[in-house]
Amino acid sequence: MAWAEVAVAATDAKPCRGDKAGAIIAAALALPGVTAHAESAPERGVVALKYLNYKDSQPGLDRIAVNAPSIYVLAPISPRWAVDGSLVSDSVSGATPRYHTAISGATPRMTDKRLAGNVQVTRYFERSNVAIGLASSNENDYNSKAGSLNASFSSDDNNTTWNVGLGYASDKIGSTNDATLHETKQTSELLLGVTQDWTANDLIQLNFTLNSGRGYFSDPYKSVDNRPRERDQAIALARWNHYFAGAGGALRSAYRFYRDTFGIKAHTLGAEWVQSVGRFTITPSLRLYTQNAAKFYFDPIYDPDVGAPYPPGYFTNPPQYSSADQRLAAFGAVTVGLQIGVNIGADWLVDLKAERYEQRTGWRVIGTGSPGLDPFQATWLQVGVEKRF
Repeated sequence: MAWAEVAVAATDAKPCRGDKAGAIIAAALALPGVTAHAESAPERGVVALKYLNYKDSQPGLDRIAVNAPSIYVLAPISPRWAVDGSLVSDSVSGATPRYHTAISGATPRMTDKRLAGNVQVTRYFERSNVAIGLASSNENDYNSKAGSLNASFSSDDNNTTWNVGLGYASDKIGSTNDATLHETKQTSELLLGVTQDWTANDLIQLNFTLNSGRGYFSDPYKSVDNRPRERDQAIALARWNHYFAGAGGALRSAYRFYRDTFGIKAHTLGAEWVQSVGRFTITPSLRLYTQNAAKFYFDPIYDPDVGAPYPPGYFTNPPQYSSADQRLAAFGAVTVGLQIGVNIGADWLVDLKAERYEQRTGWRVIGTGSPGLDPFQATWLQVGVEKRF
């Protein structure tokens, strides 16, 4: 049904490198061309090329810049089988603070390259499908191998679909600053979900994800950074998509709750409006985020006598765990985006997307503040072209 294709959406926040919670399985559930009730392989294949430019900064400090071309291919190989995969190459440059947000603590200019790819094979049955996926990511100081198994089962009337997924990743972590660092991390993931056609114009989805990680979670490029070697995460995600027939547009909304054994709790609200205007599809978006600080996070005060900020009592009675990584602080964030797509004939699609992210401690809704945390901004610009065959 056309309304279902308009209504299906995903508004998850982008995960950071090494944060596997939801990333392994969510990538499979959000593949282009997958509808709510896929009982047979897609009739047409897809080749999509995209180019992403990312930059982030803080007052007085240009931090990281990333350029990432990618290719995605979806190919039906029979009415019951399909294979798809992607390949992306990241070129990273810039500087990141070694301990907090102070310019004096920034690392020297660095460059790195990452090559990542994944492939997935899907088998379709009368009211279900099963997919097996493999993924690999390699860079100078971080290598990851992952696998996933996902299955969907639809009810007799096709109004309800149950999803279950398993994922596993094994990572190897090193450091260009410490040749002796050879650490590992293993992550397991379980996803359970249900998608319901509530009405002819409403699609509702509930997903629950449990993630268990063991190994090295510290940041080797941050000073005074020692984190627990276990991290369990739980995520609840609710989506509601409504198609407005009179306006010819769809509202995509989502709420996400996150908590982990580091002590972080986070809430995310997201909304997109998808509007068709002739050959164009215009999608403005807004996402609001807030989290409290990890229980071992400390807001540092720079001490010029020792050359870097340390947690209170660090030299007389050092804590078991500590980190000044701003990603573990209490903060709020706002992301505003706009995507424009245009159909060129029946087989070509060109799209442009821009997003602006800003993070401030004063925007937090939960948790105590981090007065030493500088504002943080990031911009994503993406251009893509897609060909169906």
